[in-house]
Amino acid sequence: MDTNALTTLDYKQYFREGILYAHYKEQMAMDFISNTDVQIQEYILLNQSRMRRLDKTYTPSKELQELLQNLNHKTYWLVLTEHWCGDASQTLPVLNKIAELSQGKIELRLVYRDQNLDLMDAHLTKNGRAIPKLIQLNEHFSITGIWGPRPNEAQDLVNKLKANPETATTYAGDLHLWHARNKQQAMEKEVSKLIFKANLFCPDCLS
Repeated sequence: MDTNALTTLDYKQYFREGILYAHYKEQMAMDFISNTDVQIQEYILLNQSRMRRLDKTYTPSKELQELLQNLNHKTYWLVLTEHWCGDASQTLPVLNKIAELSQGKIELRLVYRDQNLDLMDAHLTKNGRAIPKLIQLNEHFSITGIWGPRPNEAQDLVNKLKANPETATTYAGDLHLWHARNKQQAMEKEVSKLIFKANLFCPDCLS
């Protein structure tokens, strides 16, 4: 599906049906208990651990905090995700903390990819349903930016590892090691650019 196939009313509805980060973590815990797929359970357990760590340790930089203070327009972050997604576990705590520090200027809602394929297929990455995918919307629910599934530097690493037969099946370990060493710096820079775009947009100019 093309992005143009979705209207602002569609995005507004998707956002309204989205869940808060805290609710997502509750559903994630329930999924761990009820899921019959042992491998999925293992993924969820690892992701819960990563998310708890980032919830406790991540603090946005002073530069990003200043950018949030200067954000003039209401902004909505709609994120496609799934409990088993390792990249989401490295991303969602960061986005949630940024949204919290925005003092209501940014609202974050999460939707499940596999329950919202029309939305997902409007935002593919190289024809793939890669997640997490952040869709930034203004107060009229028009798109002002897209991000995901991972920072560009991390994506370059994944592409390199997948291209090598010796590392194609074990790239995840190297990817999460990169995340640990990078400490969300690359993601902060790219999300800061999104917020900057949100600040450039004039909602009233089109009303």
